[in-house]
Amino acid sequence: MQLTGTRLISADRGTVWSALNDPDVLKACIPGCESLEKTSETSFEAVVKQKVGPVSATFRGAVELSDIDAPSSYRISGEGKGGAAGFAKGGANVRLAEVEGGTELSYDVDAKVGGKIAQLGARLIDGFAKKLADEFFATFQKVVEGGGTVESAGGPGASGDDAGAGTGDKPAKKGWLKRLTG
Repeated sequence: MQLTGTRLISADRGTVWSALNDPDVLKACIPGCESLEKTSETSFEAVVKQKVGPVSATFRGAVELSDIDAPSSYRISGEGKGGAAGFAKGGANVRLAEVEGGTELSYDVDAKVGGKIAQLGARLIDGFAKKLADEFFATFQKVVEGGGTVESAGGPGASGDDAGAGTGDKPAKKGWLKRLTG
């Protein structure tokens, strides 16, 4: 499956580039990411928990940065194994361009799945992958622009407009439909 998109981020290219290489920012922005640890200058070990339709799995795998042209572009790729649920692998070519008002982030994502997850059907998988990519880049944009923090970006309700809105220590919770479509 292939996905493409762009985002205009109200920050200079150097700031966006730094965030794209910060494990704490990436962990906060990857939906379902339980851990992301840097193992070298260009690689990470990750644990991501996801539910796709009726299949729930914890994927463990490696993430690698390649084709690095700082601060303009790189390829981020990874492969995770989810036990009996199957596997997921893929990557994204990410490009940054200075534009009026900030930085344009463009991405081309390619992904493959196998095992039980692949049996769910292409339409369900493609829709889920698009939702994850959109959620990652929306959260990333919020964090970089200062509308969210690294600590709160990955928490409950963090992917919506009212993330962090609430009283006391608990953010306001969103209904399941708004989380799904927001």
